[in-house]
Formats: sequence, structure tokens, C-alpha cells
Amino acid sequence: MRYFKAFTVIMLLLLGSVAALGQQKVVRVMHGWPAQQGEAFAKVVAAFQAAHPDIEVVVEVVGRDRPAILATRLAAGNPPDVSPIPWLGLMAEWARAGYLVPLDGLVDVSEQVEALTPLGYVDGELYGVWQSANIKSLVWYNVNELGPNFNLPTWEALLAFTKGLAVAGKPAWAIGLESGAASGWPGTDWIEDIMLRTAGPELYDKWVAHEIPWTHPAVRRAFELFGEIVLNPDYVLGGPVGALTTNFGDAPAALFTEPPQAYLHRQATFIQGFILNTYPDLVPGEDFDVFPFPPIDPEAADGIPILGAGDVSVVFKTGGPLRGTRQEVIEFVQFLASKEAQEIWIRELGELAANRTVDADAIYTNPITRKAWDILLNAKVFRFDGSDLMPGAVGAGSFWQGVLDYVSGVPLDTVLETIEQSAVEAYGQ
Repeated sequence: MRYFKAFTVIMLLLLGSVAALGQQKVVRVMHGWPAQQGEAFAKVVAAFQAAHPDIEVVVEVVGRDRPAILATRLAAGNPPDVSPIPWLGLMAEWARAGYLVPLDGLVDVSEQVEALTPLGYVDGELYGVWQSANIKSLVWYNVNELGPNFNLPTWEALLAFTKGLAVAGKPAWAIGLESGAASGWPGTDWIEDIMLRTAGPELYDKWVAHEIPWTHPAVRRAFELFGEIVLNPDYVLGGPVGALTTNFGDAPAALFTEPPQAYLHRQATFIQGFILNTYPDLVPGEDFDVFPFPPIDPEAADGIPILGAGDVSVVFKTGGPLRGTRQEVIEFVQFLASKEAQEIWIRELGELAANRTVDADAIYTNPITRKAWDILLNAKVFRFDGSDLMPGAVGAGSFWQGVLDYVSGVPLDTVLETIEQSAVEAYGQ
């Protein structure tokens, strides 16, 4: 009998342990941020867990091929609970396919920057909660080489500067299109910025919605203007091959070698983190700075159009009766949208908040970040990254690949016709 009692006690203890494990609160998050961005997100997670010691956040880092990995996991029925993503086109696809949790009434987005909030909705329902924002229409330069307040206010001035350096045997531009499975996306940003400056915002919107074909003259011209720079071996460090084989995060380092290997780099606000990770002794605003990517056809848009992007957190339906709406998951997403979380992100990375209640004077102490914030606030024309708004098969597929093909020497007609074929299928036309 005493052995039976002992056995019973052991079983009760084991069952109690299993029950406790079953009640453990866990939030599983997948992101693809490398290096400093990943480290910054770890600090955001640590702040959340300090305030919620009963919740464990399990972070999975998968790299830049995350769209393909998420597609596989969704098909298998085992997605993460949360993933911060920049692909609004994919978000819309997933929402309409029933993979995402509608967040209306679950997450408060009243503190978000007003220009961003509508972009988190699909068919009138909230699916994406903003964590951060970026301005993409920036050109970076070495202040010690080009001087303080350097600026190229027009496309003509930009080309003249580029040609002048080429005559002296110096490539003006450092361009990196390599990004693993996501290679090509930095080139799509160039084309989108050029489209805004030549076709204007209204035609840009029609292009993103596939209301004009990829073979349209305006799209062709955007590619050709990009090609004026990236296809010229005298203008780009390493020529087209260098652009194709250089990782996007490594590209700006060429501006700060002694002597510089290049002098200009077009990229979003987030690239500052990569620069400082490579050259931690550089001082923003003193050793390096930015100016807005210049207008091309002034009549196409009012002022200097701004191309932007950012990350929205989406919640996947992970099975069970609550289907992804567990309280701990919602609390984590709400925290990512909070002032506290975004101030950590800003301090670490020099990016822009999506929460408008952050203390701008206290947080944007970095002069480049504050300049970017002011550019965003004063922009008369703002558009979101086009490739991130397009269906995934186009924006994160044929468009990325089309850029690589074009820089590799594939005729432009072939490139545009190939993207157009994929767009007809992706948009259901």
C-alpha cells in the first residue's frame, strides 16, 4: 500500500508539472533582421519581458528569405504567433486567405502616425500594427570628403557630379543589390523613387495597383534612368557586377575607406545602423550626412516626393479555439506599437518612430535621424515602398528578379514583359 501511495504522489507531482507547463505563456516571434537590427529587437523583447515576467518570448531569426519560409510554415499550419514584416502586399494576401488575425478591438492604434495607420488595413479591417518607419529617399555621403551641407538639388546636378568623378577615374556610387534570397530589392527602391519623380504620385499608384502595365513608357523610363547609373562601369564601384555581388549592408562602407572607394550611397534611414556597426567611431552629422534624393521632373510632383517603408506586426492564426488571439500575443503586439518600445528602437538604430507620442526632441538627438524626421513631416508627397505593396509574386518576386536581370544585361523589353506576365497572374487579371 505504501508503494501505491508513493506512486500516486509522484504521478500527482508529474501531472502538476505538466499542467503548469500547459499554462506557461509563450509568444513565438519570427523576424529576419541581421546584426544591429536584431540586437535592437532583442532589447525591445527584454524590456517587454521585464514588464511581463510571466510571458516568455521565443525569437526565431531566419534571414532575408523569410517570405518563402513563412509561406512554407503557413502551408504546413505552424506559423509563428507574430512576425514584424515590411511586405504590405503579402499582408493583404495572407489576410484575404484567412491566415491573419483581425486586430480591430484588440490592439489600440490611436497613437500611430496618421499617414501610416491606413496602410495597416485590408478591406476595412486592421491586420498590421506599425512598429517603425523609414524614409528611403536619402543619399548618404562622407562629410570629410565632400564637406558639410553637401547637396545635389536636381537630377542634372547629380549626374554632373557623377560624370565629373568618372572623368577623374573615381566611381561616384556604391550600390549593393545582394541580399540572399531577397536580392534585388535595393534596386526596386531606386526605380520607385525615380517613378515618383518622373511619373508623379497618381501614376505611381496606378502602377502599384497594376492599372498600367509594366511595359508602360513611364515604367520603362524609370528603369532606363536607373540604368544610366547602375549600368555604367565608370559610375558604380565594381560596375554592374560589383552592384550585383555587393551585399546591401556592406555597400556604404566604401564611402569611408582611406581613400574612399565611392562617394554616394542611396538608401533608407536604417542603413545608418550598418555604417556605425562597421565604423563605430564615426559621428553622425559630423563624419557622414544625408540629403534628399533630388527631383527629376519638377512638374511631376509637388516638392521633393518621399518614398517610405516600415515594419508592421501581424498575428498569425496558430490553431486552437482562440486562433492567435491569446492575451499574451496581443499584449506583445501592443507593446511593439508603444512609445517605450519604439524609443528603444530609435535610440539603437536611428530609425523613425511610427508612434507619434514619442518625445521628438529627446529621442531624435541624432542629427541625421532628426533631419529625416523633419523631411517626413514636411513632405508634400509621401508614398509607401511600391514593391512592398504589390502582391508577393511581383513585389518580392518578379520585380526583385527583374532588377537583377536588367543589371545582368537582359534586354529591358524582356525584363518588363516577364514582370508583366507575372503581374497579370498575381493580380488576377
